[in-house]
Amino acid sequence: MRHEEGSEENESSFTEMVAEELKLREAQAQEDEWRADRLLLDAKKAASQYQKEADKCSMGMETCELAREKAEATLDEQRRLSYMWELRARQRGWKEGTVASDVI
Repeated sequence: MRHEEGSEENESSFTEMVAEELKLREAQAQEDEWRADRLLLDAKKAASQYQKEADKCSMGMETCELAREKAEATLDEQRRLSYMWELRARQRGWKEGTVASDVI
């Protein structure tokens, strides 16, 4: 019967070792999951920050584009007015290169 006792003892010891190994693997898996969750959260935060920066950039580009369009419209209006005044001056005898003191 001693042989059976030793066999049962070995089996019990093996079962305890397997149970301990499973506990260690479970603990490692939980730690790995925690790390993965943390990395995912960090990645989401970084993505959110990059998106905010991209949105700011887009808004800045839109503002810049609106300012460029306004400046272009103002320039077109100034060119139109300059052309109108030059046309009036030419109709009254002004020639390019003539200064006011030459006309008087």
